[in-house]
Amino acid sequence: MIVLLDERLRRLLGGDPLVSLRRRLRQRFERAAAEGTVERFRISNLTVDEHAALASLLGRSARFTSSIHVDVHAIDDSLRRAGIASSLREALERLDGPIIHIETARRQSEALWSDVVSQCNHSSLVQFVRTAAGLGLLKRLSSRNPKAAGQLCSRVDSVLKALPANGMTRAQLAANTLGDAHALDNGQSVATLVLAVWREIIAPLRQAEDTLARAQDDVNAQLNSGDERTRDIWARAGVLVNELARPALLLNLCATSNAQYAEASGEPRYASLRFLLRSSPCWMVSGQIVFVCENPNLVAIAADELGVHCAPIICTDGMPGAAQRTLLSQLAQAGASLRYHGDFDWPGLRIANHVVREYGALPWRFGATEYAAAVQSAPRPGRLLEASEVVASWDDALAPSMRTHRLSIAEESLAGPLLQDLDLRRR
Repeated sequence: MIVLLDERLRRLLGGDPLVSLRRRLRQRFERAAAEGTVERFRISNLTVDEHAALASLLGRSARFTSSIHVDVHAIDDSLRRAGIASSLREALERLDGPIIHIETARRQSEALWSDVVSQCNHSSLVQFVRTAAGLGLLKRLSSRNPKAAGQLCSRVDSVLKALPANGMTRAQLAANTLGDAHALDNGQSVATLVLAVWREIIAPLRQAEDTLARAQDDVNAQLNSGDERTRDIWARAGVLVNELARPALLLNLCATSNAQYAEASGEPRYASLRFLLRSSPCWMVSGQIVFVCENPNLVAIAADELGVHCAPIICTDGMPGAAQRTLLSQLAQAGASLRYHGDFDWPGLRIANHVVREYGALPWRFGATEYAAAVQSAPRPGRLLEASEVVASWDDALAPSMRTHRLSIAEESLAGPLLQDLDLRRR
């Protein structure tokens, strides 16, 4: 009997010639105003086969017209009397699968995700997932599965409660909070969500002084690998990731809390992220100038020429990484007056914009006047500027001057005047 019914239904509404009609009828139920209830509607642009099928269901003349007024209740009655289906909706579902009422599904989905958010405990996580971007990230990480999302949020809660840490390794944090030393490795869903909450809610970056400057730093991903940026965010939370990688280079920077840094040695030293976070050195820089350069070679030159007579100087080694940013933050918080110099090229200006904006540094012989003087004495043909132009936030005239002369000036080539500023014997 069931086979007979299905065959009759297929003859009425099945088959490829009526695929488009069935799809359009299903859409009426999917988009209905309330709970998928549909009563009457007009459907147009019908083919001959489509009109014949509807006319048969409605008991109307088979004479072709391109549109027809559909009475759903009449079709339901016709299908029930014939013993084919209880309704048009059931018939369509038997042929092509369940019909999902869009508005009802949306409300049900919103309720499910609202329950997920309400189960979050950490206030910062709650704040994050209540934003469109935060909820979108949670849905993506959980493959849009509310149950999986709830479990993910529970694990993220556990990690956030343990932050900020005091120089704890990421593996140790993962083992202590999640029972798996690799649960916070790069690419893990818990790690991705923890980092997003920490970056956007708990420790947001200072607002950019202008939209262009922020956009330039964001575009500058080539100068800062994904791993380095991740390391930097973890460092802000006091968590060590590859804590010995890319340490900060410094010369004659003294700290009262560490015998190794009690006085100027005249020799360059490296401070790892591990040391900076775990030791929390008390830098002796309050009210003092600390010079900041871009290239390690300048530190080496200063050590060779000035030794213990060199003023404190640190190196960003290009765009600052986690260790360099941590050190710059510590110096700024300790009351140092930072002075920055870098390469006169577009990447150099990008780095300088970041250091000036994020750590309150002032330019150090790094303006249009100094660039013009350097161009006059630079050997020819020299190295031409490459990459995209960058506006210097501290000197409106610098970028136009560089655009005019189109010459890149390496920081090391300006060591002479820079060493004069670094020589403590001249003060």
